[in-house]
Amino acid sequence: MVIKTDELPAAAPADSAREPSSQTGSKGRPGAADLPSVMLLNGDCPESLKKEEGAAEPPRENGLEEAEPGEETPGQEVIVIQDTGFSVKILAPGIEPFSLQVSPQEMVQEIHQVLMDREDTCHRTCFSLHLDGNMLDHFSELRSVEGLQEGSVLRVVEEPYTVREARIHVRHVRDLLKSLDPSDAFNGVDCNSLSFLSVFTDGDLGDSGKRKKGLEMDPIDCTPPEHILPGSRERPLCPLQPQNRDWKPLQCLKVLTMSGWNPPPGNRKMHGDLMYLFVITAEDRQVSITASTRGFYLNQSTAYHFNPKPASPRFLSHSLVELLNQISPTFKKNFAVLQKKRVQRHPFERIATPFQVYSWTAPQAEHAMDCVRAEDAYTSRLGYEEHIPGQTRDWNEELQTTRELPRKNLPERLLRERAVFKVHSDFTAAATRGAMAVIDGNVMAINPSEETKMQMFIWNNIFFSLGFDVRDHYKDFGGDVAAYVAPTNDLNGVRTYNAVDVEGLYTLGTVVVDYRGYRVTAQSIIPGILERDQEQSVIYGSIDFGKTVMSHPRYLELLERTSRPLKILRHRVLNDRDEEVELCSSVECKGIIGNDGRHYILDLLRTFPPDLNFLPVPGEALPEECTRAGFPRTHRHKLCCLRQELVDAFVEHRYLLFMKLAALQLMQQKASKMETPTSLENGGPPSSEPKPEEPPGPEAGSEEEGGSASGLAKVKELAETIASDDGTADPRSREVIRNACKAVGSVSSTAFDVRFNPDIFSPGVRFPESCQEEVRDQKQLLKDAAAFLLSCQIPGLVKDCTDHVVLPMDGATLAEVMRQRGINMRYLGKVLDLVLRSPARDQLDHIYKIGIGELITRSAKHIFKTYLQGVELSGLSAAISHFLNCFLSSYPNPVAHLPADELVSKKRNRRRRNRPPGAADNTAWAVMTPQELWKNICQEAKNYFDFSLECETVDQAVESYGLQKITLLREISLKTGIQVLLKEYSFDSRHKPAFTEEDVLNIFPVVKHINPKASDAFHFFQSGQAKVQQGFLKEGCELISEALNLFNNVYGAMHVEICACLRLLARLHYIMGDYAEALSNQQKAVLMSERVMGIEHPNTIQEYMHLALYCFASSQLSTALSLLYRARYLTLLVFGEDHPEMALLDNNIGLVLHGVMEYDLSLRFLENALAVSTKYHGPRSLKVALSHHLVARVYESKAEFRSALQHEKEGYTIYKTQLGEDHEKTKESSEYLKCLTQQAVALQRTMNEIYRNGSSANIPPLKFTAPSMASVLEQLNVINGILFIPLSQKDLENLKAEVARRHQLQEATKNRDKAEEPMATEPEPAGPPRDAASQPQATKDPSSPSLQG
Repeated sequence: MVIKTDELPAAAPADSAREPSSQTGSKGRPGAADLPSVMLLNGDCPESLKKEEGAAEPPRENGLEEAEPGEETPGQEVIVIQDTGFSVKILAPGIEPFSLQVSPQEMVQEIHQVLMDREDTCHRTCFSLHLDGNMLDHFSELRSVEGLQEGSVLRVVEEPYTVREARIHVRHVRDLLKSLDPSDAFNGVDCNSLSFLSVFTDGDLGDSGKRKKGLEMDPIDCTPPEHILPGSRERPLCPLQPQNRDWKPLQCLKVLTMSGWNPPPGNRKMHGDLMYLFVITAEDRQVSITASTRGFYLNQSTAYHFNPKPASPRFLSHSLVELLNQISPTFKKNFAVLQKKRVQRHPFERIATPFQVYSWTAPQAEHAMDCVRAEDAYTSRLGYEEHIPGQTRDWNEELQTTRELPRKNLPERLLRERAVFKVHSDFTAAATRGAMAVIDGNVMAINPSEETKMQMFIWNNIFFSLGFDVRDHYKDFGGDVAAYVAPTNDLNGVRTYNAVDVEGLYTLGTVVVDYRGYRVTAQSIIPGILERDQEQSVIYGSIDFGKTVMSHPRYLELLERTSRPLKILRHRVLNDRDEEVELCSSVECKGIIGNDGRHYILDLLRTFPPDLNFLPVPGEALPEECTRAGFPRTHRHKLCCLRQELVDAFVEHRYLLFMKLAALQLMQQKASKMETPTSLENGGPPSSEPKPEEPPGPEAGSEEEGGSASGLAKVKELAETIASDDGTADPRSREVIRNACKAVGSVSSTAFDVRFNPDIFSPGVRFPESCQEEVRDQKQLLKDAAAFLLSCQIPGLVKDCTDHVVLPMDGATLAEVMRQRGINMRYLGKVLDLVLRSPARDQLDHIYKIGIGELITRSAKHIFKTYLQGVELSGLSAAISHFLNCFLSSYPNPVAHLPADELVSKKRNRRRRNRPPGAADNTAWAVMTPQELWKNICQEAKNYFDFSLECETVDQAVESYGLQKITLLREISLKTGIQVLLKEYSFDSRHKPAFTEEDVLNIFPVVKHINPKASDAFHFFQSGQAKVQQGFLKEGCELISEALNLFNNVYGAMHVEICACLRLLARLHYIMGDYAEALSNQQKAVLMSERVMGIEHPNTIQEYMHLALYCFASSQLSTALSLLYRARYLTLLVFGEDHPEMALLDNNIGLVLHGVMEYDLSLRFLENALAVSTKYHGPRSLKVALSHHLVARVYESKAEFRSALQHEKEGYTIYKTQLGEDHEKTKESSEYLKCLTQQAVALQRTMNEIYRNGSSANIPPLKFTAPSMASVLEQLNVINGILFIPLSQKDLENLKAEVARRHQLQEATKNRDKAEEPMATEPEPAGPPRDAASQPQATKDPSSPSLQG
């Protein structure tokens, strides 16, 4: 275990000590259940019945007894639902009584879960708890149980089995037997995923700190494997998934399966037989077992002969495990060891993740017999439905009722958000299974007589449709291509409306699944929609793209409430009878009132305004910035929209412009005698503005507006007065605001309000004559937005990359950085053009490489999609391996193996009726050649991204753009869902192809879904970050612990945002000197990042580096090194050596090696870091100076003073030119130079002495000092951006007062904080955790005086 409860952090919940899972199913909610923190009402949620029984739950430690019953948690005054926990005594048959810490909000069923997971009671599932002879209800809260108090005794009473209970029991035993087996994670089932941290930390970090005594140097082997050393060319794949010792499973049984004699015949049913099991023990004894109402016993049946009479030994056991212990000594021994190992694993290695994460590589696995899996595959188990009353789930009802839950106060909101999140993750899992079943041909269509592309399906109350243009619906928009992108646009619309969360307006549950080349949209079903015609149902919007348009007052009222946050303009359009119809959304957005009386909106594919750069409209000229960049370009479809992030950034940018114009005019009015009207021109050519994306620091903001700050404050006041329209503002001021509004295209003339009409430039939509002026303004606004993307956002992105504000490391992180700035992926070619033309081209080398790799793999993905549609199931692995050979192998002419090789079929050519979509028995794929594929890739890159690739083969691409084939394999696999065998591929062999069909193990779906957010937790997180940035670490820490609590409450134990929270907590604890706590939180962050984001995701690499630093600080040197080596290996695999982040990594590795006196090795890493820093930061940067200094220190330790002096001089020169003579850095460097010179002189003297007197000279031995650990740690902190400033208490007080004073000052000067839009000059709150995940070192360090020099 990580932390025993007695050393639990006070502020963070005991999330590792005991994790009762509430109705979050097997997702296990790490409850602060035994600490009196904020565990919220567990039971009142409609989901409470969906408890997934038998889920493998996290371990409960017996360390639990040590927790102080009333341990108080500081910093929780924020929420007042505190109940102190208490402990109860549990009496279970056959074991010593033990006590258990519980909290009053828990439900009785959570104690059940704890017992089903404890090592000594894990084999029981069918029992009840009794207090003073009364049975406790499963679903009641502990506080409602009469007489339950500190010290009460709960008895575990075995209950009779039913068929359902017996099944649950067998399932649970199977889960216990498989608890260390990673096959579910490799196969991507049941939300299992991989984690390898324990391989590198050698078990657990928590205890090992105590074992190692002080700083004694155990001789540790520091040499990394050859492929990790700087300059190594090989990039092996196997180390990605090292073999975990625990995986070699201890065999407890050979076979445990349902017997062929099931179900019991009537006369045996009446004897209480529920079902029969067949077992082969490890000693090869075959036995048949009866599960009866009273328990399990051996019967006399064999495989061919049914005899239900009990066999000897006549032993009836209430638990299957106890029975197996009786009949098999091996089982008894191994099962005990297995359970011991199971509870030792960190809970985060075993809790299910909220959404499935797939692995793109897997080792060759033995396929073992598994009765539960077999049963699941052939019964229509749609996600544990057999445990729920009423069988299949009514997804629509669940999704909508959870949204209707009350949300007036914090407990209600948490309960609601938790229910919404849970239903969404369950729905996503069910929709994914269904979509795969549809494409694999396992679901009957509801319109089977139509051709396959047109078919629609219903499975498990979810409606599935394929991404093809059915009935020429999208004929004017680009046909099938438009039908393929419409679902993702629609999903973005659903995401947005869900986020606005207007009461009374409902959206459908929507999941988009790409699988085997097909796109499937899964939606929940509006009640009653299947019984009536679509034409009758739609009462708002249009079903034929704007010919017939309807409106409805209730819909207008509901949508009006979303229009402000979504910047949508309420507008009028003409229908086919030339009547004006008022809408507050695009025409395609349809409103349907379901039979349940709810107002649904669907088809939200045009929620955002069109992107004119990709939508040429005859007779409309784009602004000069666009035409210069070669726009407008014709795209494949006409559904290109701007991203919501872009709309927000644009409006923010306009708001800034508005404030400046108004302030200028006000000042002109004041000084109208001397002022010339020309100065209005400084109203800000758009390019001179700071982009909303990179808010300058507060100082910059206040200097820039130094003069106009008071003016802006006046504008603010004025705008508010005018908007409230109480007639107090004088006409001249009104004029000022009116002019400013007009200049920025505001739709109101009395206040700033920029909105878009989503129907402008929509084919087939007509506007009434009376609106022509408004339409003209709206067209201009769209053109400005398109120009803003090109003139502000893309250059802003390139600037951020140049300044290393963002450090993408692979395609996904690059895409994320682009999308945060509202830049669609179709602009990738433009971004790369700008990178090429940038004066700092060399410093953008990594961005260029990632961009080219992304361009190639995305183009290949487009081709692969259509390629796969022509492949029937039996040829899938052959086709995929052939494609990979053409794409990545240097072998010039790979030949595809057609599937007919293995078996010869007698009857050929019988046309099969029910074929999966589009599967003409097609072998066209087999003729593809590498030359043809690469020609198509280059063509695709030109057509789609408007970028010319200069390569005809993979080898040319690798050569001319410096790419790695292993990286390309990873990128294409992640994008298409391919899973390949974990082995070393010889990509460069010209004698045989790299892939055979045996190397393709699986193809997974790629799933797009909505991530519901935990809003309250997020606000806590942000205010915590803000506090930290102002230097109030303790308060920040408490707020962030609080956020962690709330996140856990909503998301369960595993989530990306919890990961960001843990990382920040670890960092704060580290800064405040609590290394153990830092280590424990960071360990969780690493495990969670591996599980939720992927074992080689750039975020995981970051987390590994932080953990290594904290390990080093806790003097676990060898662990720190192996973590850093792992991080370096992953970086090499994901990108390669030439990345700015590599400089930081290598500096870390070099420093640690220096600390353990491995000087030569250390130099290899530090010199590589120096080279990389020089390339990416320029030879005169302070980072390079620091690098020189680190290298000099190692040379000094080696007594090579000449080299040391040379490097330190370089560093000194940089400091002198950059910081001046008097800066402390320059002085330090000059001191160190003197010291080196003295040592060099001393050494020279000694040498001369030797030469003069021969070797007999009597010389004092030279003193070479190994660096002290403290000095190494100090340097490590410096390079990782953590600076401790030793301050006395008094200094601290003064510093805080100063910070507070400055803060007030800023508040005063920038009294425009209360604007509706956050101003673009304020530093925004430090971005949501998801940004933090992709942000590099530089931005992650909160820039507070006490953290960063």
